[in-house]
Amino acid sequence: MTTPAIDAHVRLDTHPRHSSAVTATLTGTRHDLTRGLLTAHGFEALDHRTLVMARIDREEPHWAEKAAHALTGEGITVEITTRLREAIDEEWEWANYPMPWCTREEVREVSNEAQKLYDDIRRGGLLIHAHAEDSHTIVAVGTYLATGKSIHLHGENHLRQIADVFDSPAQALVSFERLYGTTMRPGPAPMTDTEREAAEARTSLVTPPGEPEPPTRAPKIVPAHATGPGDHNAVLDEFLAAHDDWEKWRTWSDDTTHAIHESQTLRIEHVHEAHLHETAWTVAAYETPVSDRAWHLSATGSTPVPVLQTLLGLITDNAGWDTPIGRPVDEQTITAAAKPLTDAGWKHTVDGRWTRWTNPSEDAGVQFDAFAAQRPDSFLATWTIWAGPSIDQPTWAIHASPYAPAPVIAGLAAALVHDTGVRHQQRSRARPRPPQLTAVSCAAAPTGPSVQPGRLR
Repeated sequence: MTTPAIDAHVRLDTHPRHSSAVTATLTGTRHDLTRGLLTAHGFEALDHRTLVMARIDREEPHWAEKAAHALTGEGITVEITTRLREAIDEEWEWANYPMPWCTREEVREVSNEAQKLYDDIRRGGLLIHAHAEDSHTIVAVGTYLATGKSIHLHGENHLRQIADVFDSPAQALVSFERLYGTTMRPGPAPMTDTEREAAEARTSLVTPPGEPEPPTRAPKIVPAHATGPGDHNAVLDEFLAAHDDWEKWRTWSDDTTHAIHESQTLRIEHVHEAHLHETAWTVAAYETPVSDRAWHLSATGSTPVPVLQTLLGLITDNAGWDTPIGRPVDEQTITAAAKPLTDAGWKHTVDGRWTRWTNPSEDAGVQFDAFAAQRPDSFLATWTIWAGPSIDQPTWAIHASPYAPAPVIAGLAAALVHDTGVRHQQRSRARPRPPQLTAVSCAAAPTGPSVQPGRLR
């Protein structure tokens, strides 16, 4: 039997200020019923006739379509605009999603559980006692006021999940302090950009007036190591345009570009949306196209453009690729690699297994690890080239394996000593990257280790 139509009409459209958020405009006389159904499906009232759905997983079009089906089933007329229909039909996926084995529906399930936690926190049902930082993500401890159960939370935005459950706040807080005492802070963590955008979308449909343009300043020339990350994608594009003996290809997920020299013995991997403190570049050299990796270097996502340009120039010149494979690094190799630093009078210290050279301002340096140099299969870096507050908290870093050619290390050291550039405040990003997650589950999680296609081995 067909449900009789009632005097209510809902127009669903995209939010004028936030691309993923959805608005619902009501007409007709049955507002109470319509508003109640929309609220049950995630919409929140902005005024008497307008509601907004703004989520932290950017899945509003999907859930708005479900709401439309529910309204139609109750005899309410629903209009979906062309713009929203396009958003509903669009297929997209998170770059570098930490659970690549999950299906699209399973990803939505994980995100929806995170949305429920977010809603519980902002509506006061889940009281957050403290938060901390754990490996570049946020963890928190809180208590449900209705039940008295306490929980540990891991992650942010659409990856937030319950990590542990406790019978009392005291148990949860003691455990949380034991795990994260060094970075523990009272209360909830500051709002993420995603949470702030969602809150703004629920507040107003009006585009705020633009901020005045800041006064134009002359470019500031600084040492190369202090110029900021800049545009890494442009660095790779310029390199490939200038070297036709390199061929590139991108992974199926479109988040990584590989460049391979025509000899098949030198390869570059660039992860486009890597975190500033994670590996964004890997350069690997091989004796033959089918041999194991002979040596490699890696650079973090915050490495300045001038330093990257120097690195790519050095490997293109094939400088010093005569380093014997399988022979430990000797004193002659160390001396040759560090010559630009000693010539510049950088401070030279030896601390057990580590030999370090630091510039006069102590915000850049090079470290050699004698222990790592004797263990080619170790994950430890033999050479670390860095800049920032300290080598333990670098702004950026380049790590090199035992057999990295001394002229390549020397060239990078010379760039630290002599090169300059214009300071860059930030690099461009194509799409927000989700936070890293160390442990998460979904219905289709595999039992074996996950494999990331295209990694340089």
